[in-house]
Amino acid sequence: MDYKSLGLKVGLEIHIQLNTRRKLFCHCPPVLRDDEPHFRLERRLHVSVSELGAVDPAVSWEVRKRRKYVYEGYRDTTCLVELDEEPPHMPDEEALVTAVAVAKMFNAKLFDEIHVMRKTVIDGSNVSGFQRTMLVAYGGKTKILGYDIGIETIALEEDAARKMGEEGKTAVYRLDRLGIPLIEIATEPMTYAPQQVGDVAWIIGYSVKITGRARRGLGTVRQDVNVSIAGGAKTEIKGVPDLSLIPKVIEYEVMRQVNLLKIAEELK
Repeated sequence: MDYKSLGLKVGLEIHIQLNTRRKLFCHCPPVLRDDEPHFRLERRLHVSVSELGAVDPAVSWEVRKRRKYVYEGYRDTTCLVELDEEPPHMPDEEALVTAVAVAKMFNAKLFDEIHVMRKTVIDGSNVSGFQRTMLVAYGGKTKILGYDIGIETIALEEDAARKMGEEGKTAVYRLDRLGIPLIEIATEPMTYAPQQVGDVAWIIGYSVKITGRARRGLGTVRQDVNVSIAGGAKTEIKGVPDLSLIPKVIEYEVMRQVNLLKIAEELK
C-alpha cells in the first residue's frame, strides 16, 4: 500500500510509568498488590459547578446512570490523598527531574512554570473525578537513527486506579495504581509508513528507559495512536499495550478508512 499517496499522517501519545520511590502527589509507595485489600469504600459521582460557573454535560449524563464505584485499598500503602480526603502533596521531584531529562534529549523547551491542571474523568477510575496533569516542555526537535522526530508536548500525570471488575451498575477499582507517575510524550504528526512509526515509538520508549526511571512489565507502557488519511477523519486508537502492535494498528485503521471512502464514493 502506498501510504504517501494516501496522505497518511500519524501522531503518537506515549505514556510510560515512572519507577519513583513515591507516587506523584503523595508519599505512598508505587507498588501493585494482589493480596486481600484491607478496606473497601463506596462512592458515587455528583455534579459540581466549574470555575466558569457551568456544569459539564458529560458529567450530568453519567450521574443520571446512578453508578456505584467501590474502591479497594491498604492501610500501609494507601493514604487520604488517594481517597480524595486530603489535598495533594507537592509533586514528586524524581518524576519532575526525569521529565526534564527526557525533554533535554529531544531539545524541547521547558515551561518557566509548571501548573497542575485537571482533566475530567467520569468512569470512576479517579476518586476525585479528575486526573491531575502538568505540562513540562514543548516544541522538541531531534534526529535519531535517521528519523526526524518532532515533540509537541511532554507532560507528567497521575495514573488511574486499576479496574478489578464490573457487575451491573457497580465497578470495582483498586487504589494501588492511582497516582503512579506517568510521563506522556506527544509527537507532532508524522508522514512515515506504519513500520517506521513503530521505530519512532521504540526510540521514544528507549529514551525514557535510559534515564533509569522507566517501570517495566505488562501495563507500564500504553500508546494512543492518531491516524488519518486524505479525505478521512482523524481517528484515535487508545491504549495500545505494546509497541510492536503499533504498525498493525495503523495498517488496519488505514484499510478501514480506505474502505469507508470507497463506500462513500459508491453511494454518491
